[in-house]
Formats: sequence, C-alpha cells, structure tokens
Amino acid sequence: MSLDLTVKVHPTVLFQIVDAYERRSQDKARIIGTLLGTYEKNGVEVTNCFCVPHAETQEELFIKMDFASEMYELHQQVAPLEMMVGWFATGPEVTDHSVLIHTYYSKQAKCPTPIHLTLDTIMANGRMSWKAYISNPMGVPGGTGGTMFSPVPVELVAHSAELVGMNVAQNTKYSKTKTFEPESDLSQFTGAVRNIEEMIDHLTAYVDGVLSGTTEPDATVGRQLLDMVHSVPKMSQEQFDEMLNSNIKDLLMVVYLSQLTKTQIQVSEKLSQLKL
Repeated sequence: MSLDLTVKVHPTVLFQIVDAYERRSQDKARIIGTLLGTYEKNGVEVTNCFCVPHAETQEELFIKMDFASEMYELHQQVAPLEMMVGWFATGPEVTDHSVLIHTYYSKQAKCPTPIHLTLDTIMANGRMSWKAYISNPMGVPGGTGGTMFSPVPVELVAHSAELVGMNVAQNTKYSKTKTFEPESDLSQFTGAVRNIEEMIDHLTAYVDGVLSGTTEPDATVGRQLLDMVHSVPKMSQEQFDEMLNSNIKDLLMVVYLSQLTKTQIQVSEKLSQLKL
C-alpha cells in the first residue's frame, strides 16, 4: 500500500480504546484490539473497534484469535459495511511483538497491509497522542527479510452527532464535579453563534496576516477556504431575508403546533380524570 495513504479516525474509536484501557486488569501494561471501518480512495476511515484479550511478556505473546474471529463475524451481522482494516495498541511506540500481531491481521483483513494505530494512554510526551503505521518488507534480495513500520498521516474526523458529544464531554473539564447539565436550546444556539464568531475572527486574522506577509501561507488552507467560499449560495440581500423569514415562520408554526398538541393532551387527561 502506498505511503500516500491517509487514515481517518473517529473520536468514538479513541473513546472506546481509552475506556477499555481504564477497565483493563492491573497486571496488563497495554491492550490491543481490532479496527473496523471502510476503505476509500487513498485512505481508510476507522469508525469502530473492539478489544481482543491477550497476554504478553518480553519473550512470549498469546492472543485469543478465536475470540477476534467470532467478534468480527458477530459484528458483520450488525454492520456488514464495516470491514476489518487493522488493529490498535495502547502505548507510545511499536513493540517487538507488533510484527507477530500484524502478520495475523494481514491474513485476516481484506487489505494486504492493514493499519496499525497506537494511542499513547500513558501520555509519555505530556499529551495523549496517536499515530498510524503500515508495514513494509525490508531486507536484501535473497537474504533474511524483515518488516518495517512506516508512519502515515492520521486525521481526526467526526459526524455532527459526534461533535455534539465531544463538546459536551469537553465542557466537563471546567466543572468541579466533572458533570455537565444539558443546556437549553437557546443557550446552545447562543454558544454556537459565539463559536462561529470566534472562528470567523481567527480566520480573518489569518487572511490578514497572509496578505500583509506576517503569516506564512498554507496551500491546503487556501484550497479549503476557496471551497468554502464557493459552497456559499449566491443570493441577494432580499433573497436571503426572504429565505430566513420563511424558515423562521415554519419554525414558529412547528413550535405552535407542538404546544397546541401538548395542551390538548393535558386537557384530555384532566377530562378523563373527571369522568372517573
């Protein structure tokens, strides 16, 4: 597989790995497991995972291969589109046993070169970092062959629902009790608008810095900005106001009908109690 491959990981996968690591037995230094997801052009998107029981020492390694196969077959019955794309391990680096584990997944995965994801749960560098690797054969012709793990770019991607959960989980950092009460719709809307304003200010400062020469331009950011500008529908101020007012009227009508239905149900309950 080419080194141009990009690995996209969803936050739910990282949460599952951290949760399994916190629930591990005290005698285990790390956990391993199977990565599930889908293949796309020059990329792999990791959307799910599950742990695989194992035991290891410096000299020996034991993995419950039957458990991994059975779990994958059961998962295929629920989510047949999610395929085996590799495996994960907690820890800051690739170990000597990684080649043996990688060989098993190379035989099981649809792709001949599966992904190996490492998550630094001990925060060796002061933060919980993650890296992705693919294996490449190495050696001289006719000599003893070996395996080399080459790093590949890894990105964190999320669906809209996952972003909501991440924001709620992030808000617990600022609570002394490590809990967070759900906000009202108005508070959520106000917070979303405030975040958009902050991002626009940050974006404006970046563009001004590039134009003035104080900030080094980034071609990738420039292409993303161009795509964002082209995605905005072209309409006049009058058309925008008309569209906004129409949507507001529809929203108010839905709120009115929901309140009317709620009132009708309450009146019906009162009448039924009077009859009894």
